[in-house]
Amino acid sequence: MTKTGFVIANLFRKRTRTILTLLSVTMAFLLFGLLQSVNYLFSAGADALGATRLMTQARVSFTQSLPLSMVPKLESVPGVARVAYSQWFGGIWQDNTPVFVFSVDPARYHDVYPEYVMPEAQWREFARTRTAMVAGRQIADKYGWKVGQHIPISSNIYPQKNGSKAWAFDLVGIFDGKDEDWKKRTNQVLINHDYFDEANQFVKGRTNFYILRLTDADKAQSVIRTVDAMFENSLDETKTQTEKEFNLSFVKQLGDIGLIVRWILFAVFFTLLLVVGNTMAQSVRERIPELAVLKTLGFSDGAVLGFVIAEAFALCALGGLVGLVLASLAGAALEKGTGGQFALHLSGWVWLLGLITIVLMSLAVGLLPGLRAQRLRIVDALAGR
Repeated sequence: MTKTGFVIANLFRKRTRTILTLLSVTMAFLLFGLLQSVNYLFSAGADALGATRLMTQARVSFTQSLPLSMVPKLESVPGVARVAYSQWFGGIWQDNTPVFVFSVDPARYHDVYPEYVMPEAQWREFARTRTAMVAGRQIADKYGWKVGQHIPISSNIYPQKNGSKAWAFDLVGIFDGKDEDWKKRTNQVLINHDYFDEANQFVKGRTNFYILRLTDADKAQSVIRTVDAMFENSLDETKTQTEKEFNLSFVKQLGDIGLIVRWILFAVFFTLLLVVGNTMAQSVRERIPELAVLKTLGFSDGAVLGFVIAEAFALCALGGLVGLVLASLAGAALEKGTGGQFALHLSGWVWLLGLITIVLMSLAVGLLPGLRAQRLRIVDALAGR
């Protein structure tokens, strides 16, 4: 038998225990991969360099609305080509299924987001029909919506003037993305803002946020400073940021994402060290007579130590690599489910950190049992002392 075969045979001599331990390691590295991807995503932030669109919201919170009278002022800022606006609707489809619904000005939104493609006739119908809505290809395919249908969508925020939160819209178009990246972002519904503004009970002449399309990506920083300075010390102070920063800010409101991730990973790996360490210690205890026989046959103390460390490494590496692969698949599924807004693919940095963690954990759980095996005296071991 080869040395590798000997290590694998020892690892699986107690199959149930080994499989359960491997599942623990796999789940730990699955969480590690996903959480480190989240941490990297949020800590990396978004550089304004190369930004083609900016988002302007109320300085306090995006839930605080801004007046539509700001539109001409924003369009007068040097470097701004076109301004659109969007209002969160809080849509609910059928049995409490959340749907991303925004009320927009059709013409302005079409100009600001040329990446969304739809026949011009449908864009014109969207602007002409007050009760119109258009749906992204992903969500339309998911629910089987067809152009011409009357779609009931409730709002968990805005009632109509009669107090009812049950709304209904006419589906006049289905938009898609210009490429694979933008096709992933077609999981939202757009409704006509004029109709929403007229029919809802509370919000009049206001919107949640503005989308500023720039004439030159290099002017992003200057536009950010100009816009926020323009409304400084007014009743409607603003916070302008890149599109990516704006999307990430939704989740950042939960708290310090990096700190949360670090504490979760600390708890997960501390528990994992105890589990795998106990498995290795118990495995070595059970094999003390066998280890003594190995030394009797001429294996050195270093070789016995190497066998134990190799077994620990095999256990951690097998479970860790499977966990990282599953994290890659789960991240890809999550990215697709969020329409590409949260790209949780495992970068090379996360994989490198995972491999380093596997090596360090192997040493942590295998070193103490290995040192015990190394110091083992043949006479005492065979005598059961």
